[in-house]
This record gives sequence, structure tokens and C-alpha cells, in this order.
Amino acid sequence: MAASILIADDDAVARRLVENMVQKCGYETVVVDSGDAAIAALTAPDAPAIDGVILDLVMPGLDGMGVLAKMREAGLNVPVIVQTAHGGIDNVISAMRAGAADFVVKPVGVERLQVSLRNALNASALKGELQRIRHSREGRLTFSDIITRAEAMAPVMRAAQKAAGSSIPVLIEGESGVGKEMFARAIHGSGERKAKPFVAVNCGAIPDNLVESILFGHEKGAFTGATDRHTGKFVEAHGGTLFLDEVSELPLTAQVKLLRALQEGTVEAVGGRKPVKVDVRIISATNRRLLERVKQGHFREDLFYRLHVLPLTIPPLRSRREDIPHLLRHFLARFAAEENRPIAGISGEAVAHLAQLDWPGNIRQLENAVYRAVVMSDGDQLGLGDFPLLSQQACPGTDIPTAPLMLEPIAAPSVISGSEIPIAPLPHAGSLAMLTATGDVRPLEDMENEIIRFAISHYRGQMSEVARRLKIGRSTLYRKLDDAGVPGNGGKSGEETH
Repeated sequence: MAASILIADDDAVARRLVENMVQKCGYETVVVDSGDAAIAALTAPDAPAIDGVILDLVMPGLDGMGVLAKMREAGLNVPVIVQTAHGGIDNVISAMRAGAADFVVKPVGVERLQVSLRNALNASALKGELQRIRHSREGRLTFSDIITRAEAMAPVMRAAQKAAGSSIPVLIEGESGVGKEMFARAIHGSGERKAKPFVAVNCGAIPDNLVESILFGHEKGAFTGATDRHTGKFVEAHGGTLFLDEVSELPLTAQVKLLRALQEGTVEAVGGRKPVKVDVRIISATNRRLLERVKQGHFREDLFYRLHVLPLTIPPLRSRREDIPHLLRHFLARFAAEENRPIAGISGEAVAHLAQLDWPGNIRQLENAVYRAVVMSDGDQLGLGDFPLLSQQACPGTDIPTAPLMLEPIAAPSVISGSEIPIAPLPHAGSLAMLTATGDVRPLEDMENEIIRFAISHYRGQMSEVARRLKIGRSTLYRKLDDAGVPGNGGKSGEETH
């Protein structure tokens, strides 16, 4: 699915027209017939994520201005395009002051609506990226700043949100580049310690002879080169959160002292004479299986159980491919703004290919790939050729079988805006087996029914388009559906007319 647009209009005809136009622009739609229903769709805890709103200003009950007011009260930052049959300047000014991103007059054309949606969603993505960067630097990152819609991430998000309400030690496991530090910052920024320091330490980047000094501090003259007193990361994080990244790389000697600090809530600086009491919340992370490190004798078992109180495992990007298009949209908006490049979109071919790669470097690799493409591109749209290091990589599961007859490949859209990237790209081609399991040629009727099913899926249930592409009449198509019992024939009564 692509970006999801909520359409709120009490006029059934206008609602259907706008819905068709929005779908033709490449977006998913959620349709409601009142202002109250719009607010419910935006605020319900189990409601699908909404990326933008097309809102009729004149509705009975809660009108468009009332919806804008309630969205502002609820702190919703979803971009809104308002529409009305009355295009007076007063209405425009009032709607813009109330927070609308754009304004269109009924009946709006598809080109005008497409431009308005693209600009609103691109601006929203850029605003979200800038806010995320600011929150990260200020230690105010929350779970709303994490870009994900994948089902595989839902249990991880729920567990992390519960952990944020306490001081329970959290161990975040996951491959390099999946966003472990961002999760740690979100846990800190959503809890009671958010006003206190968030101190991150990369345990794998500290020389073994300096680990204790950096973590626990040292007194002046404690060792050669200690010309000043250093408080250490534990004391720096007092009252807040200490994030131990790559904790599995700590040397065994430092693990002993870390265990003592966690057990007693005190640290003793190198060369110090008395322990210092500290109050820190520990979040640790590793790209290795910490239990395996314990079994290999490289990590203390007692320290493992101190850190492994609430484990979180963040799945790799290849296990949540539906997040890739949304990440692409945000990275594209950010880097295009940072580099002052007028790049407005990315081709459907590039999106489909990038969404099927394995990304061993995960989000970090994807981010860097977009950064390079934005800097090196000569056009105003990114295409597959702007990702030369990736364009030749084979996509998993795309080996073309030699025996089956290949159906006509699905044509990718020529250009998709950064805000129109589909979440689940359609397959490049379907396959039609010619033989049965016993080696006999399949009946022509069976193959015809399979082609019809494929066409309905490919054209997303748009029966007029299915009939046109199959070069048969709509009545013939529906008759074949009835004869074959193909699911989806119930849409006949609601099919649009041409």
C-alpha cells in the first residue's frame, strides 16, 4: 500500500470522485462521511496510520474548521488539504490559519489534487525529519519519531513503550544499522528521566586500558597522562540514562566493575578513595547474541542476567520491507533539503528494486545510499541508475523459472513522488504454468481463470481497467467471473461507469 489519505466529505458523489482521483494518484484511501468520523479515524488507538487528509469545509455537525481545531488540540501533525464549493478569500485565510496545508475548490481536477497531495506530504516528511533530528540532539526523541509501519516491529514497539514507564534494564539486540540507539533514545525520551542526561558510550571503540577510566572516571595523577580529574560516564549520566552500545565488547576486567556498579549503585574512580553513589538507568545494546558470548566465556554470566532483564530484538530491514518506502521518502526529503537539490521524487522501478534488496547494512546503508544518490544525481528525479552500487544486485526470490510461460510484466509508474512511494511494490511479473502436476497440458479454461485472477489483483479490483486490458467487454468479464466463481465479482454493482 502507498501513503494513506483520509477523505472526509458528506456528499457521497463528491466523496467517490475524490476517492477515485486519489487512488489514480497512487495513494490508499480511507473514506468517512462526517467530521466526527474523521476525528475518530485519526485518533482511534487501533486505526490505520493516516498520512494526509482531504477535508470538506462545509459539513453538517462537526464541519471542516471544527475538525482542524480538534486536530490542533490533539496535537496531530497530519497535513490537511481543505476543499469547498465556496472559494472565498475569507475561507482560504481561515483554513490556512487553522493549520491547513493547502486549499482546493470543488470540483478539483486530478492534476491539481496530485500536486497538492505531493507537496503536502513532501513538506510533512521534511518537517518530520527535521523534528526527529532536533529531538535526537535535545534528548527528546520519542516513539513517534521512529519510522515504521511493519507488523514485525509492532511487538517490539509495544514492549519498548512499556519499558519506558519504568527503570527496568533493557538489552537491545539486533544487526548493525537497525536503529538500536534510536530505540534507546526513544525509551529515555518517553520516560520520567527525559529531562536528565542521555549518555551514550560505544564500548567497542574504547581501548581496553581506558575502559574503566571512561566509564567510572579517574583522579588526577592516577596514571601516566591523567593530568586532570575525570568524572566518568556513570557520573555524567546521574539521574538519566546510560546507553552502553556494543556492550558485548567490554573486556572481562571492566565487566567485573560494571557488575559491582549495577549491584550497589556506586562507582569508584581509578585512583579514587571512596565510592560515589549514582542513579542511572541502564540500556545496553549489542549486534551479537550475548548469550553466545556467555557460552564462549567472553561475557560474564552474572552480568548477562543483570543486563538481560527486558530483552528487545529489532528485526533487520529485510524482515520489514514495508518500511523501506517510508524511509526512502523521509531520507529523500531530508537530503534534498540539506544539499539544496530540487529532487522531488523517485522512480517506481527504483522503489520496487530497493524494496526487494536484503540491505545487510540495514537502515544505515539505505540512508547512505539515498544520500549518495541525491548528491550525485543530475536530474530532478531519482532513478535506478542513481543507485549504481545496488542496481545490479539480484532481488531475493526473483529467479525467473524457465518452464512456465511468463505473463506480461507489470509496468512501473514512470515517476513516483517521494510521498507516493508504494509500501508493498507489485511483483514485476506473474507466471502461468502450462502443465499439471502429472505432466498433462492444463485445460484452457483453468489458465484463462488464472489470468483473470492475476489481472484483478494487478489492477487492484478496477474492473473497467481489467476488462480493457484483457480486451473483452465488462459484461463478458462478469460472466466469466460468475462461471468460474472467482472472488471479487461482488464489486460489479459498485463499479464506476465510463
